[in-house]
Amino acid sequence: MSRTVIRGGLVITAADEIHADVLIEDGRIAALAASGTPAAEAFTAERTLDATGKYVIPGGVDAHTHMEMPFGGTRASDTFETGTRAAAWGGTTTIVDFAVQSVGSSLREGLDAWHAKAEGTCAIDYGFHMIVSDVNQGTLKEMDLLVEEGVTSFKQFMAYPGVFYSDDGQILRAMQRAARNGGLVMMHAENGIAIDVLIEQALERGETDPRHHGEVRKALLEAEATHRAIRLAQVAGAPLYVVHVSAQEAVAELARARDEGLPVFGETCPQYLFLSADNLAEPGFEGAKYVCSTPLRPKEHQAALWRGLRTDDLQVVSTDHCPFCFAGQKELGRGDFSRIPNGIPGVENRMDLLHQAVVDGHISRRRWIEIACAAPARMFGLYPKKGTIAPGSDADVVLYDPHAEQVVSAGTHHMNVDYSAYEGRRLTGRVETVLSRGEPVITEREYTGRAGHGVYLPRSTCQYLG
Repeated sequence: MSRTVIRGGLVITAADEIHADVLIEDGRIAALAASGTPAAEAFTAERTLDATGKYVIPGGVDAHTHMEMPFGGTRASDTFETGTRAAAWGGTTTIVDFAVQSVGSSLREGLDAWHAKAEGTCAIDYGFHMIVSDVNQGTLKEMDLLVEEGVTSFKQFMAYPGVFYSDDGQILRAMQRAARNGGLVMMHAENGIAIDVLIEQALERGETDPRHHGEVRKALLEAEATHRAIRLAQVAGAPLYVVHVSAQEAVAELARARDEGLPVFGETCPQYLFLSADNLAEPGFEGAKYVCSTPLRPKEHQAALWRGLRTDDLQVVSTDHCPFCFAGQKELGRGDFSRIPNGIPGVENRMDLLHQAVVDGHISRRRWIEIACAAPARMFGLYPKKGTIAPGSDADVVLYDPHAEQVVSAGTHHMNVDYSAYEGRRLTGRVETVLSRGEPVITEREYTGRAGHGVYLPRSTCQYLG
């Protein structure tokens, strides 16, 4: 039996803060006891980690990543190996990535392809959502089978006509199926049909720069699609999770639905909290680095997002990590913003950026852990195995130095991408040591993990539903 004890830190979960020692046995949390008490003094182990002056927090759960994602004639630059290693550097110990069904293929073929990409390469544990691109009777039956085997969430797109797009009828059918089988439909809520008209008109006017990407993907069209998704889910009697919410009007739609008692949930991402349309308008072609969908909004939207996180109208912060290098990938859209691959790198930055939000007074320490660890684990059927520090939970634990200062830079990050969306940003707080199921992946700022340590996680259904 391998045992580790973590002594002297401030243990922070979504529910509690306590100065406690943590005993780990065989990859799981065995016990906690208040530091300095006889119970804590009785903990014995082969390995002792000194957490004095540090936070001891659960490993982050990033429920929205796209490793090796094909998009716009290229693919995301992080593999499951490089992406999960970078996640660990940033204090994230679980990702839930998206397997993709191609139109004309089965869900099973898409899921098998993603299993093949990830198996034996991940530094941390991982699960899959399923992107449903082709709703038909066969697909609907497959949804039942996938829920039974632990793929319990299905993503649909109201955007990207001709690629991932589903019309209202297809969405309704999938939601009706989810209402019966316990699955959770995740929605990319933007009116893609209308947006394509605006893209065409902008390009005809010669408006080709990256900033126009944000201008054509209007906040009202995010809000309209969010409203429509909520009402379709209500008709189907299904729960709904809206991904990467960026606009204050969309937050208002979610808040209204939740006030009505509907099982509707929302996610936002660090880029919408810390970046803005100003970045899309950076001179030259620099704005291409910040092209993602939903797009970055004017700064005034940020206050509504922070408020939504405080009031629990938004429950989760994920990254939508989908990195494309500036050289050779983002540059595909020079002269035509609609050809810029959509996505921003961030899997390594999320926990630190959200700690900065604690420092800045936007959220509390416990809320930091809630939105980054506990809520995503509950939302996607992984709690309390993941997302907390409690007896029986996996020993996914981060020793976090709340006083260390760092400057974010592509020169020092570990994501396989040639720029940082947060280049030059000064942050207070930094990951020091990371355990995944009790095994050190980062040890005092050195990588000590290995490809293949991470295991696949079948998931139960959403734990916010009765």
